[in-house]
Amino acid sequence: MSTVLETATWKAATTPTEMPLTRIERRSRWDIGELGELWQYRELLFFLAWRDFKVRYKQTLLGVLWAVMQPVATMLAFTLFLHRLGSTHDPRVPYPLFVLSGLLAWTFVASAVSSASQSIVGNQNLITKVYFPRLLIPLGALGAPLIDLLVGMVVLGGVLLWHGVTPEWHLLMLPLFLLGLAGTAVGVGTFLAALTVAYRDFRYVVPFLVQLWMFATPSIYLQATAELNPVGQVLLLLNPLHPLISAFRNALVGEGIAWLQVAGSGLLSLALLIGGCWYFRRVERSFADII
Repeated sequence: MSTVLETATWKAATTPTEMPLTRIERRSRWDIGELGELWQYRELLFFLAWRDFKVRYKQTLLGVLWAVMQPVATMLAFTLFLHRLGSTHDPRVPYPLFVLSGLLAWTFVASAVSSASQSIVGNQNLITKVYFPRLLIPLGALGAPLIDLLVGMVVLGGVLLWHGVTPEWHLLMLPLFLLGLAGTAVGVGTFLAALTVAYRDFRYVVPFLVQLWMFATPSIYLQATAELNPVGQVLLLLNPLHPLISAFRNALVGEGIAWLQVAGSGLLSLALLIGGCWYFRRVERSFADII
């Protein structure tokens, strides 16, 4: 009798609990993604960002110093050939410091956009084998450029000390301007990443577009943009990086910030972020089939 009771008790104890119900539904066309799902996979986001950083500087001679050499070399070139044109206004900010601070911000955006645009194609084996929010891949491409920016900021701090420039309270707003730059990079990068999957010639178009975008952002190398023609002034309003890079620099060197222009650029960056993520989420279901 006791044996029967023990057997029944054992069977009841080993009865599996009821599994939670998982409902799979078709995503709405206007859905740009659930933040809760992205937060659930936050550890994977960190892993992807750290992996890209290690791959970038694996077996390199100078390591992360390559992130500083590019803006420094470009600064030297601009100082030699554009110094007269770039120093027509605001001599309080030395032109090398003016250019280096702008180039660091620009290099962060350009590197993030270029990496994000190639991220889906570069992770095709991962996409076709396991499910996770695909949006994490272009978001993870922001990690290595962000670390490069932090290293460059250390060098920029030394240049500030060399020229005797002391930041003021505007320095506290630097993370806000960096957030705007990151939002622009993510929005454009995710949009280009989705296009690169469908049209592989975008791998060759993106570097050309990034180069044009740099020259269309005169706040990197020109201290005076008021002399531009009316068409150029209108085009600057459509480029969110122009006021953001200018504000990023002014927060470092202690100059005034055009808050109205920064607010407009922030709204435009938000629109690019939402639009890029929306298009990415709309076409991501076909990635595994055509990649």
